[in-house]
Amino acid sequence: MKYRLFALKEKLSSIGLGCMSMSHGYGTPDDAESIATLNYALELGINFWDTADFYGNGTNEILLSNILKTDRDKIFIATKFGFKLGPDGKGVVFDGSPAHMKIAVEDSLKRLNVEVIDLYYAHRIDPNVPIEDMVGAMADLIKAGKIKYLGLSEASASSIKKAHAIHPISALQSEYSLLTRDVEKEILPLCKQLGITFVPFSPLARGLMTNTLNIADLPANDFRKALPRYQQDTKENNEQLAHHFAELAQKKGCTPAQFALAWVLAQGENIIPIPGTKKRKYLKDNAGSVDIKLTDTDHENIETMLKQFPNTGERYNEANLKMVDKS
Repeated sequence: MKYRLFALKEKLSSIGLGCMSMSHGYGTPDDAESIATLNYALELGINFWDTADFYGNGTNEILLSNILKTDRDKIFIATKFGFKLGPDGKGVVFDGSPAHMKIAVEDSLKRLNVEVIDLYYAHRIDPNVPIEDMVGAMADLIKAGKIKYLGLSEASASSIKKAHAIHPISALQSEYSLLTRDVEKEILPLCKQLGITFVPFSPLARGLMTNTLNIADLPANDFRKALPRYQQDTKENNEQLAHHFAELAQKKGCTPAQFALAWVLAQGENIIPIPGTKKRKYLKDNAGSVDIKLTDTDHENIETMLKQFPNTGERYNEANLKMVDKS
């Protein structure tokens, strides 16, 4: 596995492992296979693992603790706070208040069974809490020795600047893939300017770019069933796009997943994507992306192909989009 520097101190694998699907949002969990996948990640040298307190209502952090208890020194663990169930136990709300954060971090430390969290993200930006207050409280956790680095997720350029002025932000996590490129205009240049590691989640467009996904076969409890890209008006466009992308990958001599991840990696040395999986075979496939080098012709062919299938749809439904910071 090849490595990249994080915050000028830590040597992290060039791709990380998104752990959400092991416990949350993507069908039925399989803890045995997930634990085998986590152990295999260590064998491959993938040391940057991403979770959150909301994934499986804490069960994802508990799952990871099975490996952390014996191999803590081999893993750079990132988790997040903020999302929680609504007052009636239904729906989802976001709470970025210092009061909630202080409770959330202690709960995450217990579930992960670690003394310190390497990277602690605010899962979103709370419009009801001044970002200076939230980041200030997060910085206090560093002073208390509970976390090492601060991160934000789905934050706007304005929020990143405000936060970074209070305490250095080491990582920004946002969705980024061949089908989701909103961050290219402002966010990517700003992260490079400020020395922030950019961490793309869903770098395979939630599986679309692998060309192995049968949308019709997704179980009813799969998170993707509610997303616009999986609806009838965009389904055919995206299936055709994935098919043609796979043809380009075949000509390159790699899998579609490797080709798509290689494209993300090529967008900057400060980028560490975290493709999510709960299966060893997909983890191995993803890991091979670090050895794929794209040529100028590859980039041109990809851009030409994407223009042929423009009706990709929104990445989130309306409810999810409301929680994305645009301030």
